[in-house]
This record gives sequence, structure tokens and C-alpha cells, in this order.
Amino acid sequence: MVMNHRKKLAVLATAVMLTSSLPAAAFAESADKPAASAVSVSGDAAGSDGSAVAPVNAKVTKEKAESLARQMVSVPKEYVLQGASLSSDTLAGGKRSVWGLDFVYKVNGKNKGSIYVRLNADTGQLLDYSTYLDNPSAKPTYPLKVEREAAQKIAYSFLSEVAPTYKDQVKFNPEYGAQQLPPLTGEVRHTLRFDRVVNDIPYVDNYIELDVDSEGHVLRYTLQWDDTIQFPKADAKLTADEAKKKLIEQAKPELRYIIPNNPEGPRKPVLSYDMGAFAIDAVTGKEVQSGYIDPNQVSGTPIADKPLGEAPGAVNLTEEQAKQAVLSAFSIPSNAVYAGASYYENTDDGAGATVASWRLEWELKNGKDTVGSASALINSRTGFINSFYSYQNNQNASAKPALSYDQAEAKAIETVKKQLPWAADELYVVKRDKLQYDPDKVSYIDTYYFSFVHKINGATADYDNVNVSIDSNTGAVRSYDASIHPYKYPETAPKVITPAQAIEKWMTYYRTELTYYLTQNYVYQGQPIPVEKYKTLLAAGVIQPSDVESNANAQLIYRLVPRQLDESIFLDAESGSWRSRDTGEVTQLEKPKATDIDGHWAQRQLELMVAYKALDVKDGKVRPNEIVTRGELIKMLVLAMNSGRPPVLYAGSADSTASASFADVGTKNQYYAYVESALQQNLIDIGDGSLNPDGKVDREEMAELIVRALGYNSLANYDDLFNISFKDADKMEKKGQAAIVVGLKIMTLSGGNFQPAKQVSRAEASVAFFRFLQTRAELQEAPLRN
Repeated sequence: MVMNHRKKLAVLATAVMLTSSLPAAAFAESADKPAASAVSVSGDAAGSDGSAVAPVNAKVTKEKAESLARQMVSVPKEYVLQGASLSSDTLAGGKRSVWGLDFVYKVNGKNKGSIYVRLNADTGQLLDYSTYLDNPSAKPTYPLKVEREAAQKIAYSFLSEVAPTYKDQVKFNPEYGAQQLPPLTGEVRHTLRFDRVVNDIPYVDNYIELDVDSEGHVLRYTLQWDDTIQFPKADAKLTADEAKKKLIEQAKPELRYIIPNNPEGPRKPVLSYDMGAFAIDAVTGKEVQSGYIDPNQVSGTPIADKPLGEAPGAVNLTEEQAKQAVLSAFSIPSNAVYAGASYYENTDDGAGATVASWRLEWELKNGKDTVGSASALINSRTGFINSFYSYQNNQNASAKPALSYDQAEAKAIETVKKQLPWAADELYVVKRDKLQYDPDKVSYIDTYYFSFVHKINGATADYDNVNVSIDSNTGAVRSYDASIHPYKYPETAPKVITPAQAIEKWMTYYRTELTYYLTQNYVYQGQPIPVEKYKTLLAAGVIQPSDVESNANAQLIYRLVPRQLDESIFLDAESGSWRSRDTGEVTQLEKPKATDIDGHWAQRQLELMVAYKALDVKDGKVRPNEIVTRGELIKMLVLAMNSGRPPVLYAGSADSTASASFADVGTKNQYYAYVESALQQNLIDIGDGSLNPDGKVDREEMAELIVRALGYNSLANYDDLFNISFKDADKMEKKGQAAIVVGLKIMTLSGGNFQPAKQVSRAEASVAFFRFLQTRAELQEAPLRN
């Protein structure tokens, strides 16, 4: 029964007292829905005893909201109401009032636990619930008491009780949360989502989402729902096949250079084919929602047809030289007073180099009063100006701009040519909607903003950016910001797969989904304006939300939905392979699955190692009874130490080759990053300079690796501290290490023998390292005092 689960949760929340408070804003129904109003009420001023009544107007009073919250999610009585806030959510057809309640458990004045509840202040409907238990010794125990399928039933039972009017309007989303990697440390949570269904079509922006732990407790609940939306019925719409064809026709794959986190040394650009998710109208087939910058917004030609100068060379600027370089590059107002400089040095791990910079400051004066400021950042080793900024109070705010948009654009291009002459033939200005700067429709324009895209042989460099703003009256540069990385690129464009091939690959990553899309419409001064213009005018302070009428319409669309993966990927434009953005390694869309471990005594532990790619799968087999190699064992250990994350190493300059510590584990070796990380963490020694990564591992060596990872290796060397009763102790060198792993039940004896020379199978290694994870969590020390 659901009530039993909630009672369990109440007991759990009371028993585990090391918890921390969560901000109410963290559970706002939608990050892009600002609260229209908010009133905060202190729990001390208006406590649960009813001694003071909150002076706010809501159908559900604060006292009633507290009572409902305690009843619906079984808030333990030890938890007192610390704070309450009444706010408004903006909906498609109006607003709703919401109570946010923070319950805390205190010991000696210190917070030891917290539960957050959010309720509709008009109906009392539960909108959000979350409890946070700070339990550093929490660890996953496999097999789980509650697997995902059972968690789904618990979640549905819970929402049936707390949201009965919604339970028949939702459908379980089997893909959401299913690809989460099982945790190596901490508690296991199943994330489950139930999508809203309207006219037999899922509206995926409305849903009920829950977290259920492996003990069967509901730890988080969110009702993301808008009852004011009007949904249209479309009798004539494209079929799924027709929609897919339209999506393929309108897809715009783009060549882009990206920087994966390369574990084999410095970061280097890799050419990728990017294709963002987008959507089309389900009736007309026209694009309605783009997931990327439209290439048509970028000028078709660079700002120059050839380089206009040389790249900056090696210099070593003094403060005065840096100051003069900035003064010669940008116009600083005559009332500027130099305020001084700061010098910085910073090691850029990604580039493998030290960056030295001067930051220069000026104050703009009107007599004794400071009316503005100016600053610049310049690389002292190259003379490259990274940024410039100038601000002065504008005394002529109501005047129309002296410069047109086109004149300002010309000024911006002139500035970029002057500052980045060597890259002028690779920089493209982004064309903005000129309506944003129409002086007849916008009451105040003091600055024009421009951005430039860096392209190499037609491919956009994702990590580079150039931005310039121009004063609309003086034509002076108000701000300049440039980041052009000095990477080396091929002189000619490399051979890549065709756009059609790229689309075909991306369509295996995306699936086509029929759903509703909420479009926001804005009307300003009687005229409809695009959402982009609304946001621009709002950000510039030209208009306030109250100046604009808005409404939302639901539109039926077909959209591309990405796969739920446990890693970020990109499409290599040269090879056509999927690669990991975290490591740069070739990967695949489907999770590797071993077919030879069903029913194996170490099945779950082997599945974990396969999920984290600690063990390879060949032809669908993980070969559990094969002897584990030294490279595999070290990889397991480092992944365990890093909570499943692969290590990232940086070394040398951007165009150098990383050096290897072991002669037989070069930078191209699959275990290179793991071996270097293990060496840095003192898990292995350099020895004679060779590792033999393909060598077989015995039990004594594995015991030492585990003890080193636990941090007890120095202690283990005092083997006279341990009661060593192994029958074969005289055959061992690492008696203390063996005693520790056996005492901690990470490794076991066989007939009283440790069997130090016995080689370890892949299954045995998987089990040992999973036990290591559990033991390490148990050994974490709590502080002596709170």
C-alpha cells in the first residue's frame, strides 16, 4: 500500500538525521516561469500552533496548507515549519497561487533534516515534494530490493493517492531515466516520468515525475501541469512516415569543430557534424522550432577575402606597454583617469600553457564624481587584447540614434579587422533582425550588439567567439570580447562524410514524436512581436512585462527527440563514427550488453563493469571466467575511485605529444589515461618502467591494489599488527594487505588459504571491486563534533 511506503519514508527521514536544507526555488515548477508575486512568512512568526495567522489572501490558508502537507507526505512531527512562501505561477491562461513550505528538523539549533512541499494555494493539490537525506555512508546494494519495474508500480500507486484527478490522464514514459548508469556510490534512485496525454497524444512538457529509491521510498515528486492550456484537434495531419520524410528534407547538418575532453593529452579540435533537434507543424510540415542557430543568420561571406595581417607574436609587455596598446586600439573618453593594473598568470590545462595577462582600469570623471569606467584585458605574452569595456552615464537617453544599424555594423567589422587581422578571412558577422533596432518602434536605442562566427574551411569553431557593441550616437566601441584559440588546423578541408550521410546517422540518434508545443504570443502597442524581440526589449529594459499582452497556443507538431544516453556524444565528420565528448573515444548508441552472464553468480557486478566500460564486450560476450589483465584491473580501480568517471589528463603544449610513464603503455594505449591516473594517485609504482598491461593478475597483487586505494598500504606493511591465520601465509609477501581485504570481507579465503598466486577471473575482480566500493563508503569517518 502507498501509505506503508510513506510511513517507511517518515521513519527513514526521522532516523537519518544528517540532512541539509534545500532552497524552495530549486523546485520551482518551471525555471522560465517567473513568480508574479511572492510573500514570505516566517515559521516562527506564524507557527503550526496557529498562534499567528499569515496576513495573505489565499483560498488555502498557510495553516491548512501545512496540515495538508503533513498528511499527504507524512511529515514527521519532529519536523517543524521553518518557512512558508506564497507566490504565483504564470500559466498559459492566467496565474495560480502556490504555497511553498520548508520543514526542518533541528538539534541544538542546527538543521539536521529538511522536507520541502509545494501546494496549489487554490485547491490544495500537491505540486512538489522532496526530501534530502545527507547520508555519506549510503551505498548501493545489489541485487536491489526494488528494481525499476517495481518502482514504477510504487510511483503509480503514490500519484494515484496524491494526484487522483491526474492519474488517468498520464502514460508511463519507458525511456525516461532508463539509461541512467547504476551508481557506484551513494543510494540508488529510479527516476520515472508519466507524460500527460491529450486526444491520445502525449504532451511531454506536462508530466508527473518521481524518484523512488531501491528501498521503495518516494523521495521526490513533481507535478508539471497547466490546466489552462487549450489543445486543438487536428483531423488532417501528416503520418509518422510523412513527417519523418519532411524532417529529413529540412534537416541542416553543420560542420563544427569541437573540443572533447581528451584523456591522452592536450585538448585538440575535432571536426564534427552537428544536427540539433527541431520540429515541424504536424499539418503543414513547416519548421516551427529550431534547436540550433539558423546558418542563414550568418553572413555567407567573411569580413575579408584574405588575411589582413599576421597573428600576434611572442612579446613580454610591461604595464606601460600594455596600456599604450589598449589606448592605440580603442577610443577612451577624454575624462578617463587611469586607475592602475593587475597582473595575472594562469596555467591553461587544456592548452598546456601558461597565460599571462594585464587587467587595466580607468575611471571616467565629471569633476570629483565618477560617472563611468573602462577596463581592458590583454595577453602580455602576445599583445592580444581579449576584452575591452567602457561605460558612461548617458545624458541623452531619449534621443534617437545618430548611427543606423548598417553604419554600426560597419564600425563593428572595422574594429574586428583591426584587432584580428590574421583571422579576418575566417570571421563571419551574424545578421540580426533589424526590427530590434527600428527607431520608429523602439523608444530608446543606445547600443548596437554584434557577434561574429569563426569558421575554418567552412566549419564553425564552437569554442571561439567575438562580440562587439557600438555606441549608437558616437560610434565608439563600448565593449569588445574576443576568444580565438591558437589551434592548428589542416590547410585544406579534410574529406568528410556527406550531409546526407550525416542526416542518416543523426536519424538513428533521434526518434520522431507527435506531441503538442506551446507557443507564446506577444502583443506590444497593438502589434504582435516575435518572442526574440520581446526578450531583447525586456533585457534592454525598454519594456516591462506589464507593457505586453501575452497568450499561449498549443500547436500539434512532430519533433525530433534525442535518445536517453548516459554520455554526451558527437558525430565524427571524417569517420562517421559516434564518439564520446568526455573522452573522445569511439562509442555507440546502444549500451553494450553481455549475452554470456545470464544466471552467472557475479551477473550484477559484471553488468556494472560492462555499463561503465571497465570490461570490454566482444561479439556480445564479456568472458567472465577469463583471467583479468593488469590493465583491466587498474581501469576498474580508477573508475571506482572516480565514481565511474574516466580520468582526464593534460600535459605539454597544444601541439606536443604527451609523454608516457611506462614504456609499454603509450599515449595511444587504451589504458594510458587510467594507468597515468593510478600512478598519480600512488596506486601503482613506476618500478622498472614497464607495466605489462596485458599480464595476468594474481590475488596478492589485487589485494595490494585494493589496500592502496583504501589508503592503508603503509599500515599493511606492519603485518605484525594483524592476526594472520592463513594456512599459506608463508607463501606471501603482502601478508598485511591480505589480512585487511579478508578482514573487510572484500576478498575471501578458500579452506583457510588465501591462495596468493591464484590468478583472478574477470568475474572475481568485478565482485572484489564492488565490495571495495561498499567498504570504502562504510569506512568514511564522521566528524568528532557537529
